[in-house]
Amino acid sequence: MSGEAVVCHDLTIGYDHRQVVGGIDVIVRPGQALALVGTNGSGKSTLLRTLMGLLAPIAGTCSVLDASPGSSPVRVAYLAQAHPSRFVLPLQALDVVRMGRFAALGLLRRATGHDRRLVDDAMEQMGIAQLRNKPLRSLSGGQQQRVYLAQVVAHHADLLVLDEQTSGLDLAGVAAYRIVVDQALARGAAVVTATHDVADAQACHQVMLLAGRIVAQGAPDHVLTADHLLEAFGIALQSVEHHSHRDLIVTEEPHGHTHGHSHGHTHGHTHDHR
Repeated sequence: MSGEAVVCHDLTIGYDHRQVVGGIDVIVRPGQALALVGTNGSGKSTLLRTLMGLLAPIAGTCSVLDASPGSSPVRVAYLAQAHPSRFVLPLQALDVVRMGRFAALGLLRRATGHDRRLVDDAMEQMGIAQLRNKPLRSLSGGQQQRVYLAQVVAHHADLLVLDEQTSGLDLAGVAAYRIVVDQALARGAAVVTATHDVADAQACHQVMLLAGRIVAQGAPDHVLTADHLLEAFGIALQSVEHHSHRDLIVTEEPHGHTHGHSHGHTHGHTHDHR
């Protein structure tokens, strides 16, 4: 992939001309991952929707794969928090993963052996091959999330845009997700992810910490400090250094401005194995 995956300059994002976050300057290059970290309402999903062309920028500029956002559907895979196939019957898991090839195939082309291999490999990688003929609605929340992630993998896109992608996953599901992301990065794809999970963010090349504004931005070790996380989440953390990783441990109850969410599991015992 030539060029940059994402370039934003002095970007202001929001809804109906109401600003959510302003002054966004970021470049994501091929083979790099950017994590957007913050509470609900902090601007993470708004930025992802802007990158997808679902929301128009209020001000500034934004390009995705050297084009305007939303203009390269074959090259961009998107996992939203509310997946539309949750509400469609009677889809099987295999049907949902096959949707990952729709952008490349268009309306008229039939699936090739290459397309079928990408779908089968994606289901194997996410550990759901045995669920291929199961109705989507019969699966647990974690299994459904694996199906949606397999759809993203099958897309074989140059840019993965993921919103709370590990929500509902068990430890094995999270491990499978991290492997497929590492593989995507290794082949030169870029990843932009919105997450509450500090451990996920620590594995990325860049982190943007949001709270209706940019609290901090840059390398994970620079951004994911106890002071910055207190400012963004309203929760005090203690950083404990180990030989191979760093733990961020909750030291007091969340403050009142955490939007009603407990973030203890998010920040307790997070690891940096980079």
